[in-house]
Amino acid sequence: MRHPSSLKQEFLKKWIMGLQRCTSSSKKTMTILERKKAIKLSADLAMASARNGTTCWSRALIANASRDHDSRILAEKILGPESESLKKASTMSLIFNNRRIRSKKILKRSCSVRRVRKSLPHQKVFANSIAKRLVKKRTHILKSLVPGGEYMDEISLIEETLDYIAYLRAQVDVMRCVASATQLVNRNGD
Repeated sequence: MRHPSSLKQEFLKKWIMGLQRCTSSSKKTMTILERKKAIKLSADLAMASARNGTTCWSRALIANASRDHDSRILAEKILGPESESLKKASTMSLIFNNRRIRSKKILKRSCSVRRVRKSLPHQKVFANSIAKRLVKKRTHILKSLVPGGEYMDEISLIEETLDYIAYLRAQVDVMRCVASATQLVNRNGD
């Protein structure tokens, strides 16, 4: 994994470039909602392109941005020349991952045999089933939070989540720095 400061520098560079492409190519003035969408989309795509589309979450962010027409146009502006290669990689990977996980699930269902543990007392069996349900529920929630998480197995999900958290932390730090710098400029300008 990269050093956090290089993560932040790469994200900031790509985010500013994406924001510039959004504002320079728009012929009309943007509404507040359009600006909000452009800022969020450019931040997400800057994170994904800083990761070069090498993780499931980065490919999922690019694929999600390419779904509807308005976001696709904005994503192409933000990503620039690298948009086609990143989009192709993201859609092919999601298709492959979806097929792979489904076949694993089918295989598990067809080969699994329910074993009754007679040696364990009733309380331990009950505690094990509660623990399994909690893990399953929390895994389901985590899969819904991480982009592309619904296509990952548990081990990949944990690895991708850790990587995604590092990039989100870098994104938040950069945005805080930009916000505080803007406040300083506004105070000094008054």
